[in-house]
Amino acid sequence: MAVCARLCGVGQSRRCRRRQRQNQRDQGSDSDMDEEEEERIVGQKQGDVGGRAGGAGDAGGAGGPDSGADTAGPSDGSGHVNRGGCLRSTGPAHLQSLADLPPELLVEIFSLLPGTALPNVALVCKKFKQILSTETIWRRRCMEEFGMKDDLRKMEVGGVSSQDLYVKRVNPRVKSGRFMKLLPDYEHMDYKDVYTHLLHPYRHILGLWQPDIGPYGGLLNVVVDGLFIIGWMYLPPHDPRVEDPMRRRPLFRIHMWESKKATVECMYGHKGPHKGDIQTVKKDEFSTKCNQTDHHRMPGGRQEEFRTWLEEEWGRTLEEIFHEHMQELILMKFIYTSQYDNCLTYRRIYLPPVMPSLLLQPGLFKGTYGSHGLEIVMLSFHEASARATKLTGDPNVPAGQLTLDVDLNRAVVLPDLEQQRNIEELSRLVLGVHKEVQREAEKRAMVTSAVRGAAEGACGSDGAAEGVEADWGACSDSCQPGPSNSTTNHPEEQPFVLPLGVTARNEVYPRTCRQCFYGTGLIAGHGFTSPERTPGLFVLFDQDRFGFIWLELKSFSLYSRLTDHLAHAHAPNMERFEAMLRNMQSWTS
Repeated sequence: MAVCARLCGVGQSRRCRRRQRQNQRDQGSDSDMDEEEEERIVGQKQGDVGGRAGGAGDAGGAGGPDSGADTAGPSDGSGHVNRGGCLRSTGPAHLQSLADLPPELLVEIFSLLPGTALPNVALVCKKFKQILSTETIWRRRCMEEFGMKDDLRKMEVGGVSSQDLYVKRVNPRVKSGRFMKLLPDYEHMDYKDVYTHLLHPYRHILGLWQPDIGPYGGLLNVVVDGLFIIGWMYLPPHDPRVEDPMRRRPLFRIHMWESKKATVECMYGHKGPHKGDIQTVKKDEFSTKCNQTDHHRMPGGRQEEFRTWLEEEWGRTLEEIFHEHMQELILMKFIYTSQYDNCLTYRRIYLPPVMPSLLLQPGLFKGTYGSHGLEIVMLSFHEASARATKLTGDPNVPAGQLTLDVDLNRAVVLPDLEQQRNIEELSRLVLGVHKEVQREAEKRAMVTSAVRGAAEGACGSDGAAEGVEADWGACSDSCQPGPSNSTTNHPEEQPFVLPLGVTARNEVYPRTCRQCFYGTGLIAGHGFTSPERTPGLFVLFDQDRFGFIWLELKSFSLYSRLTDHLAHAHAPNMERFEAMLRNMQSWTS
């Protein structure tokens, strides 16, 4: 058995060495005599040492050479033999297999192996199987592979209220009741069961996901939370408080019962946890299903459900929202999203890879989007551009679309404060860069067309081809400038003020900035009709905040970093991340 050979075979086996010595004897070699003589001498020395130790034992009345003691060495004075002694037994000079190691050392070795390999290790022999029932091994696997913390016996039930832990059982014959614990007694559960029946089977759903909710999207983070696997829906703070922390709402949870079987529960609605289900559709995709959608209904009907949803989603009542267009958008979102009843499909998303940049680190940000409220975007860097992709969206520009595209090679130097307040002056600066970009794009298109035509025309002269190549080289030098010096040096902060006439959802914004760049923002009509990229100004405030001035809309969006720790969410490499971005755009196109 290959596994047994790898785990138990330490060097050559005794049978292999005996066969080798026999072959050497048949060939007239005397090397086996040297080896046997060496073993005999070592064994004799060990016997002499054992005899001396036994003699000491006779002097103390505790045994002699024939007492059956098989170990000898320096003693700690308590009758125990020191394991640090050079001679520990009268047997062979070295271990014959891995199974000869002390149990405590095997526990340490096995705890370093991935949990998926341990079942195969248990098949090697009875000793290994017995040792693999040790809690220390599985506790280490749960902590290192899944981030489970603390002691299982003292671990608190994360994300669960006391109301969810107990339910009152009423006896109809007696007008009284007693509280019954709704969840199992985890005092009798061990780490091996948690790993085998909960963490490992559902390992593929840990991480970040985007729900398929039409144009609205979302952000789901599935984590190991105490003794549960919980799917937390991340919601932006209430508009316009963009710098407030994210809000979390549990959509489902998975935990174990005494039968050693994981149970899925839907957490949506207002009547507590109820039966649910999770199905893996394909790689990097899974779906949730609620089996008791009546738990989502409220006694007051849809009106009560809408009022409750509005307070949770916007932190206010409909009467407090005076803008009629905003009221229509809010009502439309409630009608659209509530029809799913938590029966959703999720697709995996990754955090952008961290790249060496002095500008700011990539990540997730909350941003203001006018009447649509706050939305979540993902900021990533691609060579000389910074791109913000929507994770949550709206009926105009849906989730998954590239909302901002910033050219880091085109820094914009702001004028003094008085001129910054003039929207015409700021537009002149940005539109000047925009026209230059358009001219260079047209020139590249013309050169590309000329090169394609020259390649297709086999009868073209070599001189004409050389002329086209020369034009292409000249365009490449002028159209693709190197990185701006402002992005490679530590920029100094400069005063910043919004131009008059530019509306901002949040009146509180930084009054100094580090750098500004030309960029474009995506705008579209309702239903993502007639999308176009419009020029604007990207304003970097600090490592956690940036803004964008939409010149055509005369509005300002402020973005603040999402600082929550998101485990199991980093992309393996840049190629996988870019492929995910392309797929994300196709989901909502």
